[in-house]
Amino acid sequence: MQPTLFLSHGSPMTAIERNPTHEFLVGLGMGLARPKGVVCISAHWETEKPRITMARKPDLIYDFGGFPDALYRVKYPAPGSPDLAGRVATVLADAGMASLLDPVRGLDHGCWAPLMLVFPAADVPIVQLSIQPEQTTDHHLKVGRALAKLRRENVLVVGSGNATHNLMAWRGSVAPPPDWVTAFSRWLDETVLAGDSDALARYREQAPFAERNHPTEDHYLPLLHAIGAAGPDAKARKIHAGYDGPLDMASYAFA
Repeated sequence: MQPTLFLSHGSPMTAIERNPTHEFLVGLGMGLARPKGVVCISAHWETEKPRITMARKPDLIYDFGGFPDALYRVKYPAPGSPDLAGRVATVLADAGMASLLDPVRGLDHGCWAPLMLVFPAADVPIVQLSIQPEQTTDHHLKVGRALAKLRRENVLVVGSGNATHNLMAWRGSVAPPPDWVTAFSRWLDETVLAGDSDALARYREQAPFAERNHPTEDHYLPLLHAIGAAGPDAKARKIHAGYDGPLDMASYAFA
């Protein structure tokens, strides 16, 4: 049975630039059993209702600006899977949540940048699922819990965001990270490793400096999908640690 993952994907440059997160993602792929498919929940696809990509040959979306030309030339021809997309829609419907199948949308960099390092052969089908920032954290936890059935079907559920994500405070790598970041990071580590999904859903009220570390919730919400999809008996472990200035690059596995 596949684990579920939360990956801090950082800058899109991670796809082509050898840095600690790049090296971690390459190594992660070497240690994973090959899944039948991947369902990736990226911070970079926001919709009113859950939407699911179903293109057989999804294009890459270069949803960023001001980076070197080499990044816009990256190709990653991983296939999509209409069958897996339909299965995602079914498990959501079984949990009382309507969704929409999207036949044309491609994969944004929150999805392809990390996954091209984890599965470089581009032979694992990938389906992307959107987030709904106007909905509650409980909604995203519920979506994640609906996806738990897929673990038993050899499907890897990946939440791709960032443990902290205040780009207004980011001016390139600085060390050490600010105290307001490390305080949040300590809380996040303790809460994730304790498996306290309810506290994670209430992070705005419980975590120190929550709004400063996540001025918007988009990069936090995929964590809730990952822990929800793992199921209530899953154990968490931290699989990567590091900082890029105020960006905590922590990643977690749940199994």
